[in-house]
Amino acid sequence: IRFPVTAVRVFAGRNSVGVRGIRMVEGDELISMAVLHHVDVESPDAHAYLKHATAMRRAAGDDEVDLPVSEDGDEGEAAALSPERIAELGGAEEFLLTVSADGMGKRSSAYDYRVMGRGNQGVAAHDLSRGIKLAASFPIEDADQIMAVTDGGQLIRFPVDTVRIASRSTRGVRLIRLNDGETVVAVVRIQDASDEEEGDIDDGEIIENGEAPAASSDEAAADDSGSDESGADDA
Repeated sequence: IRFPVTAVRVFAGRNSVGVRGIRMVEGDELISMAVLHHVDVESPDAHAYLKHATAMRRAAGDDEVDLPVSEDGDEGEAAALSPERIAELGGAEEFLLTVSADGMGKRSSAYDYRVMGRGNQGVAAHDLSRGIKLAASFPIEDADQIMAVTDGGQLIRFPVDTVRIASRSTRGVRLIRLNDGETVVAVVRIQDASDEEEGDIDDGEIIENGEAPAASSDEAAADDSGSDESGADDA
């Protein structure tokens, strides 16, 4: 969920319970919080910018980026933006990295997360229709590197700019290959790391709504074969 910091009132005592930030269902746990820069943009403008940015990335050679998700779950109506407005939104754009416990991850534009009132349930940040938990979510910069650790003792370090940009409702691409029963337990951001730009990211396709594209035998063995369900509930 994304809401203005002014929606959280100031309390006199530090031991106060406070107010509700996000409404959770049974079994949910809060795993992260981050501060984003406020940008004065309405949903139609944000959606129009995301469609433009997607088209630009495709023109640059990334043919597998996906369109942003509208509030109705489809491409929806987008506003007409001037070149000046596009440049303004592009200069202020921030990205969030989300990584699930099965080693899948993606970068998503902060414009894909609309501002709403505090205490709501929020919007879907990652496709978890296979029953996998989210391991991490936080803002990142292009110059950053990411380090991920599994409960089996594996560690991988890779540049952020090698992670595909995708809509918030997808699973993304594989960031780390896991052994049977292994899960990602920690993901950290290494800021402005320009050395050691090695990574083993598999340049796979975006996986939406739990539907995976045709995979190699190794990748098929890495993914579980459970039935897929579309993630209808917001999280």
